[in-house]
Amino acid sequence: MARMKFICDSERCIECNGCVTACKNEHEVPWGVNRRRVVTVNDGEIGAEKSISVACMHCSDAPCMAVCPVDCFFKTDEGVVLHNKDTCIGCGYCSYACPFGAPQFPGQGTFGMRGKMDKCTFCAGGPEEHGSEAEFEKYGRNRLAEGKLPACAEMCSTKALMAGDGDVISDIFRNRVTHRQTNGKAAGGDVFGWGTAYGMPKKDVAPATNGGKS
Repeated sequence: MARMKFICDSERCIECNGCVTACKNEHEVPWGVNRRRVVTVNDGEIGAEKSISVACMHCSDAPCMAVCPVDCFFKTDEGVVLHNKDTCIGCGYCSYACPFGAPQFPGQGTFGMRGKMDKCTFCAGGPEEHGSEAEFEKYGRNRLAEGKLPACAEMCSTKALMAGDGDVISDIFRNRVTHRQTNGKAAGGDVFGWGTAYGMPKKDVAPATNGGKS
């Protein structure tokens, strides 16, 4: 059984926020809630700036599950950490425990009223019937049940954000790191070049013409 995970390659992330937009659009995430966000460190420092896409990492030993007093969290056979909004009491313990800031509380009310917690579901829906209107309303679209991967990873233009079987994407990332170590850090820039856009080396791509005019 595959164990679903996210990996974000900071050498490829260009801070376009396409993953954030894809998530909000796919699941009609309420205003004020971001299930996924892009974090940039050393912003503006040439050569030191790095960006990474962050959401729920669906931890093997999830701290949110450990601290929830009503056990609203559960883990699927694929290792995806989901939650039951009908059980959630909005206490906020999961928000304090999560190192990634994944749990979000959209409710804006009187003091102490957080509303029902919302977070990334790895596009796996929730405890409601798969494909049901209730599932979509509470948790968004269940792409995994449709045999698809999370929308955020599929929409990543540079393939910085990867999602799927943890062993498979770990191998992909390991190969990327090895390639960079062998060919120098500049190898990381190849992802924005001809090979990525057209699937072939730059030397094999015919130059653009302007009809013979100089």
